[in-house]
Amino acid sequence: MAKHPGPGGPPHGGFGKPKELRKTLGKLMKYLGRYKLALCLVAVLLVISSACTVGGSYLIKPLINDYILPGDFPGLARMLAVMAAVYIAGAACSFGYARIMVHISQTTVAKIRADLFDKMQALPLKFFDAHTHGELMSRYTNDIETVSEALNNSFGSLISCALNFTGTILMMLVLSPPLTLITFAILGVMLLVVKNIGGRSRRYFAQQQKALGEVNGYIEEMIEGQKVIKVFNHETAAREGFYIRNETYRHAGTRAQIFAGMMMPAMGNLNYINYAITCCVGAMFAVRGGGFYLGDLGAFLQYTRQVGQPITQISQQVNTILSAAAGAERIFEVMETEPEQDTGKVELVRVAENRDGTLVEANYDTGAWAWKKPSGELLPLRGDVRFDHVVFGYDPERVILKDVSLFAKPGQKIAFVGSTGAGKTTITSLINRFYEIQSGTITYDGIDVRDIAKDSLRRSLGVVLQDTHLFTGTVADNIRYGRLDATDEEVEAAARLAGADTFIRHLPQGYQTTLSGDGGSLSQGERQLLNIARAACANPPVLILDEATSSIDTRTEKLIERGMDRLMAGRTVFVIAHRLSTVRNAKAIMVLEQGEIIERGDHDDLLNQKGRYFHLYTGQAELA
Repeated sequence: MAKHPGPGGPPHGGFGKPKELRKTLGKLMKYLGRYKLALCLVAVLLVISSACTVGGSYLIKPLINDYILPGDFPGLARMLAVMAAVYIAGAACSFGYARIMVHISQTTVAKIRADLFDKMQALPLKFFDAHTHGELMSRYTNDIETVSEALNNSFGSLISCALNFTGTILMMLVLSPPLTLITFAILGVMLLVVKNIGGRSRRYFAQQQKALGEVNGYIEEMIEGQKVIKVFNHETAAREGFYIRNETYRHAGTRAQIFAGMMMPAMGNLNYINYAITCCVGAMFAVRGGGFYLGDLGAFLQYTRQVGQPITQISQQVNTILSAAAGAERIFEVMETEPEQDTGKVELVRVAENRDGTLVEANYDTGAWAWKKPSGELLPLRGDVRFDHVVFGYDPERVILKDVSLFAKPGQKIAFVGSTGAGKTTITSLINRFYEIQSGTITYDGIDVRDIAKDSLRRSLGVVLQDTHLFTGTVADNIRYGRLDATDEEVEAAARLAGADTFIRHLPQGYQTTLSGDGGSLSQGERQLLNIARAACANPPVLILDEATSSIDTRTEKLIERGMDRLMAGRTVFVIAHRLSTVRNAKAIMVLEQGEIIERGDHDDLLNQKGRYFHLYTGQAELA
């Protein structure tokens, strides 16, 4: 059930150090650049907050020297009021910049998330073939969450800590250069501890994030595949697979937390050692006099307590920012993926017919469509599809279709039969231009499909896939997905055409019954009937049925046969069939094997040929 990498390359898993830190941060700055004025205000508030924090500690010197020791209690009260005002101003500025950064970060992250989603809508199918659902979902969860955390807290905290550290060191030098040298010595040891422990912590946190991505992806796959797991009694193997990944995650997480937990105690103890040494040496300086007094020692000791905190916090914030940069890099990697190319200029437009028989473009639903060339020429949409010596492979080194030529005239029903992997679904995918062919041409009403805008091309095609997908919403909404402007009457007409109306009316709220979980409350056959009704609602001139009735029992199939015939009437239809009984009335049946058409003709012709189709139909061979 694991989804393997396709032609686009292996999936990118986990977190690590960003490969191009400067480039990634530059892209983040472009998003933040939309808020220049707000960021300038944040910078001002940060400076004021840091100045209040550093300046407030310095006020201890005059507080002791000028008011406490002389016994000037009225002056002491005034000084305490000044200190309180300074610290309150600092707290207000901290609160202010934090609130502004929360607004900026959440707006920025919302924009990044929207851009990522928009980009994914423009990516070709081969990109999704090459990445698991869990891995792509981690871009929206783990990666964006780390970016949000960094923007919320880390950037502001990093700048604040840097300002506090710089200011603290400067004030310590002003108070006592000799004592500052002692602090520098301890700080050097602190930096070695941060480098050693922090480096290991980062490494294990990277492994933890990678393991988390694998666990999430595995859980998602197992949840989606619960029916398959139970059918094949695969519960034990599924549990073992989870236990292995969970244990890897636990091991990496434990090691990461151990080293992360060592940081604070180590830094705290070094800070205490620094404080004790400074206190003893500073007391001797104060006793001797020489311009260094008790108030100077009190202020210096306060700075000694403060100086180690920014180092620890800077280390932690740098880790967070590096993780965020790694997550952002993965997000931007998707955003920079080459989008689905569309150089087509021919568009599909609604048309009306003048009295003289000429076509003119209409801005209302006329029921008629035409191709509009860049020159303005209008060509009626008829549904004439032709393959001329088409060669295609998902990987250029592994050809799937080998020199395939075929044609479907307007209103014809063309069927494809053959073994699994013969290339049947690939042919219909190429009509939609989900993939680009290596050589040959595919024309639609005489126009090369590469010259038709993809939106217009796909609007002209109705597709009923073997794998149904229903969206969260009402039954009517799911049918209306084929044409969003369809009225309720048109939705019900499409359901009747597909044979779905009867079972829909027996649902609790009929067409307004809410579906969720991919329509899990419905049977597979009922879900497929809604899928067919959706195609009927689109009312396309060309219809592609990819084993559309494979999930419907024989009785249900007979019930909708007339509706399907009405749906296919007057349309060019491509049918991929597993049940050969469903293609007997096809105008032409193509038998594919290993990417080549080995037989073609109608049902009777192929039976007379007594070839592969004859053996399949008479049960002497299997569609396997």
